[in-house]
Amino acid sequence: MAANLPTDTGAPSVPDLVARAEAWMAADVDDYDVADLRDLVARTADENMGHLALAELADRFSGTLQFGTAGLRGAMAAGPNRMNRAVVIAAAAGLAAFLQAEAAGVRPRVVVGYDARYRSADFARDTAAVLVAAGAEVLLMPAPGPTPVLAFAVRHLSADAGVMVTASHNPAADNGYKVYLGGRVVTGAGQGAQIVPPYDARIAGEIARVGAAKDVPRAESGWTLLGPEITDEYHRAVATLHDGAPRTGLRIVTTSLHGVGGTAIARVLAEAGFTDVVPVEEQVEPDADFPTVAFPNPEEPGAIDMALALAQDAHANLVIANDPDADRCAVAVFDPQYGTYQGAETAGSQGWRMLHGDEVGMLLGWEAAQRAVQAATGGTLACSIVSSRALAAIAGAHGLEHATTLTGFKWISRAPGLIFGYEEALGYCVDPAHVRDKDGLSAAVAVAQLADRLAAEGRTLLDRLDDIARACGLHVTGQVSARFEDLARIETTMTWLRNAPPSALADSPVNSVRDLAEGLNGLPPTDGVVLLTAEDTRVIVRPSGTEPKIKCYIEVVAPVDPAASAEELSAARVAARKRLALVQADLRSILGL
Repeated sequence: MAANLPTDTGAPSVPDLVARAEAWMAADVDDYDVADLRDLVARTADENMGHLALAELADRFSGTLQFGTAGLRGAMAAGPNRMNRAVVIAAAAGLAAFLQAEAAGVRPRVVVGYDARYRSADFARDTAAVLVAAGAEVLLMPAPGPTPVLAFAVRHLSADAGVMVTASHNPAADNGYKVYLGGRVVTGAGQGAQIVPPYDARIAGEIARVGAAKDVPRAESGWTLLGPEITDEYHRAVATLHDGAPRTGLRIVTTSLHGVGGTAIARVLAEAGFTDVVPVEEQVEPDADFPTVAFPNPEEPGAIDMALALAQDAHANLVIANDPDADRCAVAVFDPQYGTYQGAETAGSQGWRMLHGDEVGMLLGWEAAQRAVQAATGGTLACSIVSSRALAAIAGAHGLEHATTLTGFKWISRAPGLIFGYEEALGYCVDPAHVRDKDGLSAAVAVAQLADRLAAEGRTLLDRLDDIARACGLHVTGQVSARFEDLARIETTMTWLRNAPPSALADSPVNSVRDLAEGLNGLPPTDGVVLLTAEDTRVIVRPSGTEPKIKCYIEVVAPVDPAASAEELSAARVAARKRLALVQADLRSILGL
């Protein structure tokens, strides 16, 4: 990339590694990175600890950080296999070349945003400088902000592309680079969505042709710094979701997990009429160190424990958590029967539990379907293949279309006629007309409004989940994840699973094994395996697209009598969770966990 380094992944010799490092330093633009890399090279000669420095040097220079449909994401440090200014400059130059080819003589417009992680502002400014020098019109967001605001701006400002510098929910050491396409480059349902093939490969091809970072032209000025109006426009768009119902005084605890969503979540809730909002003060301001969480992902055990404890103390009705760039939304409720569930995850505070992403998807999908029926507009509900089959049942019950996509909002947002889309990893698109991506802020408003309307009836979100189970069957979902230090083990494990799948899960025969690499029901090929048991339990095993993990997505389905009582539904959930726990145990054994 930025230093024209070879991209082979063989084991290079020490002199070769040092030569690569020297070439990188000669081509780099950042004094801090050069000094860091020079120190690392020097430490390889240490008799006691040199092997550690050598391993780090090999990891940084044995390959390049690959640009794909997730853009770029990785740990921040010098070298081609890390996130740094040289890699970002190459990415921006490659994007500029791609846009120039697509624009056919018309000046492309690009919106650039960034979060509050270390170096995000630097990466955003470098992107703006490279794009302006290449002839693009660049609109730079005025301050660190949420990813959904950038995604909104791409559509609202008719931009040909958008760049968001963020690593979302990754650890503090990481950063990333997401690319959206719209305007004249991508039209139709995908306008303003994240890149998909073949755009990723074409941009990657242009990046590969970029020379030394220091030789890439960068403008000193020439971009337009947007004002607060763009954020105001986003909030006006969220306001179109307001239901206008009188509020009951719902008390909501919120957390932004040290990300950029603290001010935004307070504002969208206040504008929707929610005035009793209690933030987790220790986590409300952006902090690139994420000091109170080991991993700033609401899905991770312990991540929202502070919010749950505050909800318990504050006698709250609802907990809403955003991830650091506010594109995901986690919801927690008080469940008096939580302790009776067998195999349920441990709650941070007694009685409070986080709803699974599929449960929130069911709630918001049901709401979207109800609105479409009332307005007689029709439309499509869409979810990723690893998400619950409940959304398809909800669509069928309302006479709507349903689309199953590959994992990721770059696919979900492209569903024709989309009125609601979600993925089980806490991502929800409740306003596709304005934001063609997951949006944890507008989703928070939608969840709060639903909870408040139900409260006015003396009911809860759990009662609505019971309604959905009666209408569409009981769907209980969960996961098993295996993290690997040796990335080669991921491919080995997937190959082994394809060649020798389990014959049974939780004592139910595996009747069907489908390889997603061969395509399924019209979907493009992807790396994954689908197992279906005789009792209709489904397991999908796939490598994570953003982390060194294999993920197993489990769904247990049980029929429910439409007239089932709350007690009968509770018993059915206990039985389903027991089966889920047995399947999880089998998968952990299979994966050697």
